[in-house]
Amino acid sequence: MKFGIDRPSKLFQHWEQPVPAWTLSIIWICLISFVAFIWHLGSIGLVDETEPLFAEAARQMTETGDWITPYFNGATRFDKPPLIYWLMAIAYQTIGVNEWAVRLPSALAAIALTTMGFYTLKQFGFPSPAAAETATVPNLSHQTSRQRWLGSWIGAAMLALNTHTIVWARTGVSDMLLSGCMGIALLAFFCGYAQPARPQVQARWYLAFYVLSALAVLTKGPVGIVLPVLIIGAFLLYVGNGWTVLREMRLLRGGLIFLAIAVPWYILVIQANGQEYIDSFFGYHNFERFTEVVNRHDAPWYFYFFAVLVGFAPWSLYLPVAIARLRIWQRTHWQQQPRATHLGLFASSWLLIIFSFFTIAVTKLPSYVLPLMPAAAILVALLWSEQITRPQISRSVLITGIVNTIFLAALAGAVLYSPNWLGDDPTMRNLPEVIRQSGLLPWGAASWAIAASVMLVLLLRRRGRWLWLVNFMGFFAFIVFAVMPAFSVVDGLRQLPLRQLSATMLQAQQPQEMLTMLGFQKPSLVFYTERPILFISDPDDLEEQLDQLFEQNTPSVLMVAFPHKLREADLEPEQYQLVEQAGAYQLIRIRLPLKEN
Repeated sequence: MKFGIDRPSKLFQHWEQPVPAWTLSIIWICLISFVAFIWHLGSIGLVDETEPLFAEAARQMTETGDWITPYFNGATRFDKPPLIYWLMAIAYQTIGVNEWAVRLPSALAAIALTTMGFYTLKQFGFPSPAAAETATVPNLSHQTSRQRWLGSWIGAAMLALNTHTIVWARTGVSDMLLSGCMGIALLAFFCGYAQPARPQVQARWYLAFYVLSALAVLTKGPVGIVLPVLIIGAFLLYVGNGWTVLREMRLLRGGLIFLAIAVPWYILVIQANGQEYIDSFFGYHNFERFTEVVNRHDAPWYFYFFAVLVGFAPWSLYLPVAIARLRIWQRTHWQQQPRATHLGLFASSWLLIIFSFFTIAVTKLPSYVLPLMPAAAILVALLWSEQITRPQISRSVLITGIVNTIFLAALAGAVLYSPNWLGDDPTMRNLPEVIRQSGLLPWGAASWAIAASVMLVLLLRRRGRWLWLVNFMGFFAFIVFAVMPAFSVVDGLRQLPLRQLSATMLQAQQPQEMLTMLGFQKPSLVFYTERPILFISDPDDLEEQLDQLFEQNTPSVLMVAFPHKLREADLEPEQYQLVEQAGAYQLIRIRLPLKEN
């Protein structure tokens, strides 16, 4: 059963000429990239605990001049390879040591990935093999052209405007850089694969694949090449032309280029640090993360179903339909189609391999599925580029649209109820009340409620082809009017007090006085003070640690702590001097030796 809807051809016919279409495309990419990745990028402080670890390791590179071995707080940091640190360090030397510089590599990676996704959809975003066949038919080519333009605009919006991408593109860690390098590498491979009749162009794209894969390995290690190999291998095995494509890729030359870029740093860092680096990086941070639970990051096997549903919402609702419409089970049919029509198949392999790989992995984190978001965006964009130019919308999309409407209404309710889920963080116990008083909840709920209402009207009037636009507008409004202001609220409660105390510590620190933190670690203190911090995790160890510092001729310590941690350490008020209180934290000075109770 299908339902007729009005066709919006007139709206697009004026934009199908190359100059207006490309002008609109540039404006579109700049707009969504600015809102998603650049707007207020440096307006909040670094977010503990992971982001300051990367930021400080990069800062210490610029300070020590050692660009081989990363350090944090005076100790080696072998968690990740150096590319993210190098880019941050270059940004520090260009625009200064600040939050902008920390997050700029992630933001630029997201912009590059969005742009490459747009280009690939524009060139090869045929929603079906039949659409590719009509591209050369004079009377029908305009529809195929329109589908590719629409698919590229919609795909770029979905690629940029999803929760997962926005969060990690605004965070100074390696995840977005990995997703950018790997995603662009895979798209470069497909651009080469899809043009067998243009060997010189094909060779350039394959070269880009090797270079970007090497950069992915320098960003996060072996996973940067293991996943692309699995994705491409599964795809070529399906289409059945693997040996031909591998010959086209010139594996020997490409492999040498890859090794020349990816391997030298690993040789140098192993020479400098020996077995310690091998055991830490390759053993603990790679092999053990795949085979064991690391840092208590465990989750059930179905964890990533929810991670993708939420992280790619609301577009994720259309993924089942977008994959099913390809009819992957018709392998013989697809093997007979031109390579340029295989983008949907390639994106399916991309999504399913990454999803399966990290589902098998024992350690689970939401960020692990970030590299599959471009594939998800391509699949859903291909679906909508077909639906929006058809005379009738399919039943499966209509049913999903109904689910979409219910989902948006549920999101509106969840926003209003969200303060009841907050307050677990000891640094901002009053967050629920502050959020209620901020006035953000009505704005956030209204964004989704209005979108749900408009979507319902469109469905009732049988104009379901515009559902993607309603999702876009609702998400855009939610980001602008609720999420961005909420970031500032949370920063004011959680991170601003630490920045204030960091400034006070620099002013109040006396000669030979040690800076310390009791009961927990907030690496942002190291970044903002630009001084080493002694972290004392267990309050029961405080007295022993202070005795050792006294034996080292340390006259006093400046300590950041929660009041209840001071009580757990059996410190009485007369044993320390309160220097400043900010938020939930206290900054105290303890004279050594410690006075007896």
